[in-house]
Amino acid sequence: MRHQLELRHFNYFIAVAEELHFRRAAERLHISQPGLSRQIKQMETIIGAKLFVRDKRNVVLTTAGAYLKKELSHILNHVEVTLKHTELIDKGDLGEIRIGFLGSAMQQVIPKLLVQTNKTHPDIKFSLEEMSNYDQVESILNDTLDLGFVRLDFVPDPIAKKEILTETFSIVLPQNHPLNKDRFENIAQLKDENFILFSSDYSSLYFAQIMSICQDAGFSPKVSHKSVHAQTIFKLVENGLGVAIVPTSLQDGFDLDIKCFEIPKIPQRAVLSIIWRKDNRNPVLPHIKSFL
Repeated sequence: MRHQLELRHFNYFIAVAEELHFRRAAERLHISQPGLSRQIKQMETIIGAKLFVRDKRNVVLTTAGAYLKKELSHILNHVEVTLKHTELIDKGDLGEIRIGFLGSAMQQVIPKLLVQTNKTHPDIKFSLEEMSNYDQVESILNDTLDLGFVRLDFVPDPIAKKEILTETFSIVLPQNHPLNKDRFENIAQLKDENFILFSSDYSSLYFAQIMSICQDAGFSPKVSHKSVHAQTIFKLVENGLGVAIVPTSLQDGFDLDIKCFEIPKIPQRAVLSIIWRKDNRNPVLPHIKSFL
C-alpha cells in the first residue's frame, strides 16, 4: 500500500512539519487547508503512523513525525542536489561543490584551492559560505554541504576529517600600542590588557587553546569582547578596546591600523582540517579533495 505515496505527500508533510500550522503550510503550498489536511491524513493512513498531534490551537510532531521529518529533509535535499548536478552535467559542467569555511581558511587555503581547480577543472561550480565549526558539521551531516574547513579535534563517525594546515598563533595589537616586535618576548607582557576573542560557541577548540596559551604564561585573560568574525575582532583592536590572539594566517588581508607579532616559544598550534561525509556521492568531491 505504501507505493501509493507520492512526492507531493512528502512536500506537503515537510511544509506542515516546518510551519506547525496547517493554514500557513497550505498558503505556502498554494492549496486549500482542507485539501492539505486530507493529504496528511491519507499519508498517515498509508504509512500506518500518526505524524502530528492536532487540536484547535497547536500542531505538534509526534516522535514518529519528527523522525520522518529529519529523514525526508535529508532525502529531498539529496534529490534536489542530484537534479541540479544532472542539469549542470548536461550543460557540460562537472557539477557544483558546496563549501563551508571559517574565516581564516579564506586567507590562503580556499583562494589557492579555487585557483588550482579553475586551472584544471574550470567546469566546476563553487558555492561558498562562512560558517561556524558546528554549523558546518550539522550541514555536512544533513547533506547541505559537501566540504567544510574547520578547527575541531573530533567529528561524528559519519564524517571524515583530514588536517591540511598547521600554523602558529599571533598577537594582534593597535598600531599605536607601545609594545613593538623587538620588545615582544612573551604573552605575559600583555596580562593586564583586555582580550578580544572568538566566541567559544564559534570554536570551542580555538577558545580553549587561547586560554591555554595565557595560562601557560601564568595568567587568565580578561575577556572584554567576543565575536565570530575576524574583521570585527580586528576593528575592536584597532579602536583600542583590547588585544587579540589569532591563527597567524589571519593577519593577512585586512587593511586596518593594527600590528601582529607571532607568539614565540609556545607549543599550541592552530590546525585547520577539511571534513566531508564519508558516503557523500557528489561527483565533484574527489576532484576537489585531490588538491588538498
